Amino acid sequence: MNAAWYRINMKLVSWNVNGIRSVHKKGLLAPVIETLKPDIVCLQETKAGQHQSEVDLPEYEEYWNSSSGRKGYAGTAIFSKIKPLSVILGFPEELLKKYKLKDEYGDPNTEGRVIAAEYEDFFVVNVYTPNAKPDLSRLTLRHKHWDPAFLEFLKQLEKNGSTPSTSSWQTGSPHGKPVIFCGDLNVAHTPDDLAHPEANEGEHGYTKEEREGIDAIIKAGFIDTFREFKKGKGFYSWWSNFSNARGRNIGWRIDYFFVSKVLAKKVKKAEIHPEFYGSDHCPILLELDI
Repeated sequence: MNAAWYRINMKLVSWNVNGIRSVHKKGLLAPVIETLKPDIVCLQETKAGQHQSEVDLPEYEEYWNSSSGRKGYAGTAIFSKIKPLSVILGFPEELLKKYKLKDEYGDPNTEGRVIAAEYEDFFVVNVYTPNAKPDLSRLTLRHKHWDPAFLEFLKQLEKNGSTPSTSSWQTGSPHGKPVIFCGDLNVAHTPDDLAHPEANEGEHGYTKEEREGIDAIIKAGFIDTFREFKKGKGFYSWWSNFSNARGRNIGWRIDYFFVSKVLAKKVKKAEIHPEFYGSDHCPILLELDI
């Protein structure tokens, strides 16, 4: 397909599907694709390997990073109408050594949490950030290790592209480019990003440490695209399964699209789509003119 295909208008969708086999069997994946018509789809918490998925989207190339340790756990995937120049699975070896990404739960880099696709003019990075856990037992890993490693990975792509030590599906000639990144970051950044901030202060998903991770991303020049269009409360992408939280819109905004600053003026739309069911998260959309 000609590279000019995505130079005019491009739509990306990100969705934590909480099990791709489950949402597909419910018949709730196809309506998202058919209605939003994304050019690139980024899925988190796929909980499956590619060979286990019955999803057939013939217009899309499929790229998966599934958990190699615990089966049926975590995992990310990118479905793309245009074949990427290269696809990066996980963090480069140098970052794994530098940030010592391992704790009592194991190595999050083996859980299929990051997959990046390189295109002619930008990278798309899809991430499923480790949850700090209700008892905050994974907060240290997230705050001191994962968040700094992920931000350095993004900055590395912006500056240098992927590295020879990175495991790729294909070998290209990558170089520095702007970054679009999305996914379930497992944190509400500000009091406007959850229905009850006071009641959840210090709880997992709304600790000072987790919010500092988003602060660092913004300080590094990345733009929270949704907040360029919508301010205030009431816009959520995840709801608890208890107490009719979704029906009452008692939720959290923990799914994001960020872009490098140089792409900010190219962003035409950033939306949350709570009308689509199938998961405890809903899809989010980004539209750009490239």
